[in-house]
Amino acid sequence: MTDKMDKHRIVETLTESQVSDLMDLYKNEFWSDKRTREDVVKMLAATDVIIGFVDESDGVPPRKLRLIGITRVITDFVYRAMIFDVIIKPTHRKMGLGAKLMDAVLTHPELQAVEHFYLNCLSNMMPFYERWGFTDDVGELKFLRRTTG
Repeated sequence: MTDKMDKHRIVETLTESQVSDLMDLYKNEFWSDKRTREDVVKMLAATDVIIGFVDESDGVPPRKLRLIGITRVITDFVYRAMIFDVIIKPTHRKMGLGAKLMDAVLTHPELQAVEHFYLNCLSNMMPFYERWGFTDDVGELKFLRRTTG
C-alpha cells in the first residue's frame, strides 16, 4: 500500500485553479471566510514566500494538482518573518501535513537568516506551534492591532 504522504508535494506559486482551491480552503475557516478572490490575488502578489501542498492523486486524468494546504510568509529576510494562514483542507487533516508546512517554512532556504518568526493563533493551537519553539512569552512586548472599515 502506498503512503498517502507520497502523493503530496510542495509548490511555491499557485495556478489559477489552485487560487480557486485556496478560496475553498478560506471558506472553511471563520477567520478567512469573507475573503474575496480579488483581495486574495492581491494578497498573494504581496506575499514573499508561499508554501502550498498539492495532492497529486486528486482528480481524474489529466490530473490537476489540487491545493490541499498552504501557508505564507511576509518578511524582510533578515530580522522578521510573519507566518500567515497555516491551513489544511479538512479532508486531509490529521495526516501530519500542517507539521510538514511548518517544517517547510522554517527550513526554507530564503528564510534561514531570519532572526524572529511570528504568527497568530488561537490558544488551542499553541501546543502545535510550541513544537517549533514558538511561545507567547515575549517579555514586555505587546501585540497591537488597528482595524479599519
